[in-house]
Amino acid sequence: MPEASFGSLSPGPGAAGGGFPARGRDWRSIRFASPAWTISVGLVAVLMAVPIVAIVVLALTASDDAWPHLVRHVLPNTTLQTVLLATGVGIISLVIGTATAWLITMYRFPGREMLDRLLVLPLAIPTYIVAYCYVELLDYGGPVQSFVRSAGGFETARDYAFPDIRSLGGAIIVISAVLYPYVYLTARASFVQQSVCVLEVARTLGQTSLGAFWRVALPLARPALAAGTALVVMETLNDLGAVQYLGVETLSVSIYATWLQRSNLPGAAQIALLGLLVVVFVLFVERLARGDSRFHHTTGRFRAIPFQDIDGAKGYLAAALCGLPVVLGFLVPVMVLGRHALTHASAAFEEGFLGAAFNSMLLAAIVAAVAIAVALLLGYAARIAGNRIVRPAVRMAGLGYALPGTVLAIGVLIPFAAFDNWIDSIARSTFGTPTGLIFSGTLVALVFALTVRFLTVALGSIDSGLQRISPNLDAAARTLGETPLSALRRVHLPLLLPAIGAAGLLVFVDAMKELPATLLLRPFNFETLATHVYGLTSLEQFEHASLGALAIVLAGLLPVLLLHWTVAGSRPGSGSA
Repeated sequence: MPEASFGSLSPGPGAAGGGFPARGRDWRSIRFASPAWTISVGLVAVLMAVPIVAIVVLALTASDDAWPHLVRHVLPNTTLQTVLLATGVGIISLVIGTATAWLITMYRFPGREMLDRLLVLPLAIPTYIVAYCYVELLDYGGPVQSFVRSAGGFETARDYAFPDIRSLGGAIIVISAVLYPYVYLTARASFVQQSVCVLEVARTLGQTSLGAFWRVALPLARPALAAGTALVVMETLNDLGAVQYLGVETLSVSIYATWLQRSNLPGAAQIALLGLLVVVFVLFVERLARGDSRFHHTTGRFRAIPFQDIDGAKGYLAAALCGLPVVLGFLVPVMVLGRHALTHASAAFEEGFLGAAFNSMLLAAIVAAVAIAVALLLGYAARIAGNRIVRPAVRMAGLGYALPGTVLAIGVLIPFAAFDNWIDSIARSTFGTPTGLIFSGTLVALVFALTVRFLTVALGSIDSGLQRISPNLDAAARTLGETPLSALRRVHLPLLLPAIGAAGLLVFVDAMKELPATLLLRPFNFETLATHVYGLTSLEQFEHASLGALAIVLAGLLPVLLLHWTVAGSRPGSGSA
């Protein structure tokens, strides 16, 4: 939509200070909004911060003696395993994502356009599903080792050497195969938007293609690479199903075991507090790695990226290098899931697939609706009442994505259970009737937790949509007598429909895939596809869980491709690069 310009209009005679009413003369400077917007944003920020405060308070005020036991026997090993896992996954994802993004962005070789789309597909598969698939393939009773024994004439596992997939090394490779697209997408966006002139100047100064990459492109892409790697590390910290199935004792696994298997909620909160400190450290390192550098174009003219052709055997080698992550992270798991889903479809329906699918869609739809409503409130309040309270509060409300699901679950359960106990005590003393659990142990707690976790996803999309709407439209609406609320309803919402749709889709799929928080906070006998797959796999019935796992994968494909389309077409002045 073309933007109207009010800057050239000069005041006419007889007007009270200008051609518009006084409140429209300088909309940016007076931006009056009711204090209710500031109060609402503050309340939302407080609610979003409640889980963190609850964890800190319970961990520091626990009256039992669990902390000495945790320090001596639990935390050293789990912390080491967590650090090694996160570091290994981060490094491998950084290498794969950066290398493939550079090849796709700067070179032309056979299958480049198709590989550009395929490289993001592993994001559609949750890590725990990929772990189940690779254990099914590579474990002792799987087809690969069975073939090795048959071909080599071996009788037992002691007769031959085969890497153990249920190990720290196996977990690093499996999780990296799923999470590298975070780095690929951020690196791709950075390389696409870099100045061609800078790279050409480097070449004229004697740099080879590899030299220009190391000395120019890579330093310019450092903020994007740091952000992508931080996302990978935080997703690794959040993982529960994959690391638990592969036998790696991380902080998330220890929180789960301490809470549910040892019935020690204070001890779980103390481990969760350590997990929070790890997340803070990751965010600090990410900010340090990005530095304070800012890079931008000094011209509004953008040239198309001049691809370098890679012909012959080198071209096919480049295609193979870009295709290998797709094979390992997407094609192999999907083939395993597809084979089992076709073979055991009837058994999957008998095991409760339809009920789990309905519950997943219901839960995801509610979370998406709530997250969009809250994101609209926060984003619009920051636009019309961006004062010293609103902007920090909006940033605070979006920090939930950094919380691992197990940590978030404890932070939600503690205040909700306390609130339920308070209501129950009042009901008993006043009416002599207990109320039981009203919020904790119900969908309310689960929806709240998932909203806290995925609010950042919705807020990013809504904020991006609002930034594309000219402030002149706000000024025009206000001069015509619209209130901020009516302007939102009549002007902004119709223009935000694409952003709202994208936000809803992304939150919907993320909520469907989420395992740790859903597993810990779901109501009794409430199964989603994620918990359905987890439960059957825990009972060694992965073949019956394959149909549910495949449904999660198919649901995740559309937002992943939408995200790729946004990144690939992000270079101004050109189509997809």
